[in-house]
Amino acid sequence: MDVPQTRFSAQEIAELAQRIDRPIVLVGMMGVGKSSVGKRLASLLDCAFVDADEEIERSAQMTIPEIFDTFGEPYFRDGERRVIARLMSESIEHLGGRIVIATGGGAFCNPETRALILDKAITVWLDSEIDTLVERTARKDNRPLLRQGDARETLTRLREERRPHYSQAPIHVLSGSGPHVQTINKVLQGVSQWL
Repeated sequence: MDVPQTRFSAQEIAELAQRIDRPIVLVGMMGVGKSSVGKRLASLLDCAFVDADEEIERSAQMTIPEIFDTFGEPYFRDGERRVIARLMSESIEHLGGRIVIATGGGAFCNPETRALILDKAITVWLDSEIDTLVERTARKDNRPLLRQGDARETLTRLREERRPHYSQAPIHVLSGSGPHVQTINKVLQGVSQWL
């Protein structure tokens, strides 16, 4: 479901928050805004927020680039799968599912992780045009998959490779170059329609 722009009142947001009984999991490419949108969304819904990449780094006591350099991407993806499964399980058990989880760009490409998220969460695919992704990812140099070669080419290739996985998310929101409030309103609309 592609989501149009809608404006939510504080009352409507509070009513929507009461209906949420499972994690909201944000999936999509690096640089699409999953963490920044996720933090603000969680604040509006008065629920917890966790960035899966930060949790992976905390669990491994290493940065993601260090994990990639030391052990490789398959090792990282396995740890990512386990961390996301734990976060979802703990949130359902202890928070009644009231959490927003921002995943890493490749997390939803793992079949086990994807199946778990689709089964146990409200899954939102945040999507952006390549120009927006290039501009946003250029702000940080902590993205292992962008270290080699041209970032635009890499992002374009990854976006096309991952599109079949991302498109399985029931809620699809385009995150433009404008303020995140526009994206957040679209996410709220998508979640409301999905529930």
